[in-house]
This record gives sequence, structure tokens and C-alpha cells, in this order.
Amino acid sequence: MQIHARIADLRAALKGRTGVVFVPTMGNLHAGHISLMEQARAHGNTVVASIFVNRLQFGPNDDFDKYPRTFEDDCAKLTAAGVDFLFAPTETDLYPEPQEYQVEPPAIQNVLDGEFRPGHFRGVATVVLKLFNIVQPQAAVFGKKDYQQLMVIRNMTRQLALPINIVGGETVRADDGLALSSRNGYLSLEERAEAPRLNRELKKIRDALKQGEMDFGKLEKQAQDALTVAGWKTDYVAVRQQSDLSIPTSANVPLVVLAASRLGTTRLIDNIEI
Repeated sequence: MQIHARIADLRAALKGRTGVVFVPTMGNLHAGHISLMEQARAHGNTVVASIFVNRLQFGPNDDFDKYPRTFEDDCAKLTAAGVDFLFAPTETDLYPEPQEYQVEPPAIQNVLDGEFRPGHFRGVATVVLKLFNIVQPQAAVFGKKDYQQLMVIRNMTRQLALPINIVGGETVRADDGLALSSRNGYLSLEERAEAPRLNRELKKIRDALKQGEMDFGKLEKQAQDALTVAGWKTDYVAVRQQSDLSIPTSANVPLVVLAASRLGTTRLIDNIEI
């Protein structure tokens, strides 16, 4: 695996290559990330990953400075997964001057996760567009666990007419149903045992919807109440349309149930498509 930090070096290495598939990450890689690398191989013949902890998408109360940096271990995992190129810029490499030009997503950025993390999706869209311009892939893979992020990137790519196929990678879970996440490492042993409850509550909503329940608000409240009783602090549980995350008026469209809730000091997110 070739590793490049400078934009010019990566562009030179990729010059003339076709079938480039890109998987951007912030490092601290786990089996979920590696699954995305493996899925990428099905969409092209050159897999490029990136590791960059993007300051623009962290709010003042987020954990930018605490975010785990595990570069050597990440490189070993990427090499074992058969990744061809790794782009690992420093902040100076990627932002040699203040990033004054930024991508402003539409109203979707201000709901669900965006309501609780103002400016987050602006930072995500900006860095992803910049990475796209650097790598110039034919396809890019983003995990479905970050469902709202996937929608923002997919819609940005379509509306800006970028010649990139956005692939949604399936969520990888532990045996007890917990979605794999870099933030799971913050959980205590007791919290880790409790954490699968989030997925169980989403499954209850899914099952109720499949049985014909149409009162979305009631289902959302029941899940939030169950989490609260168990000691969680919930930002949202929401039933939304898959296409644009709008509030559904019918159960006869593809739906997704999303949630974000804090267990101790760790904020966990999850979703289930229906």
C-alpha cells in the first residue's frame, strides 16, 4: 500500500488509473471500516482510503482533541484489506490556508443529528467535496450507519453533477446487535452491556410498522421513554422517509428509523431501513 500525505504526490500516483474507488475515514479503524474497503473492491480496481480527522465537522463541545489517532494500527488493517493507496494529509496539507469557501447543505443539515451538532454537515460536505476533487474517484463508499451523512453526500453529488457513484455500505454489527463505531471504545463494561438496547428499540419500531402501526409519534415516544427509564439521554428517535429524511405521511414508502442517544458520556447513533 502506498501512503501519501501531499495532494500533488497522490495525484501523481493516481494519474492514468481508472476504476478508482474511494473510502474516506477519520481513522481509528474497526471491522466496519474494513468492510467498506472490501465492498469498494466490487466497484473498481483501485481502492483509495483516506485518514483525516476533519476539524471543520467538530463543534465546540465535540471531541476533536480526544478523537483516537491510531495511524500505525490503521495502516496495518488497510494493508491486510488490500487497499492500494492511503491519503493521510496533515491539516496543513489539506488546509494550507483557512477554508473560507465551504459547502452549505440545504435544510437537511439542520434536522436530526444536525439539530444537535450545528455546522457538522457543512464541515462534512466541505471536506468530502475537497477529497473528491483530490482523488477524482469513479465511486465512493460511505457507511449506512451515518445515514444522514450518506444522504447529504449522495444529494450533494447528484446536485453538483459529480461523476461519482455513491455506494451505501451496510452497517457491521457486533453479535449482540450494537453497530460498530469508533466511539464504542469510550463505553465502560457496564455501558457496553447496555448499549445494544438502542438497536432493540429500533427493531421494535420496525416490527410495529411492518404490522401496520401508523402512529409514528407514538412509536418514537415509546422508544424514547424506554431508553430514558434505562438511563439514556436521547436526542431523537425518528421515523423518516429513506429518500430525503422527511417526515412520512404514509407507511407505503421506504422508511428508516433513526436514533441518537447518549449512554454515560458516549453518544451512539443507529438506524434500521424498512
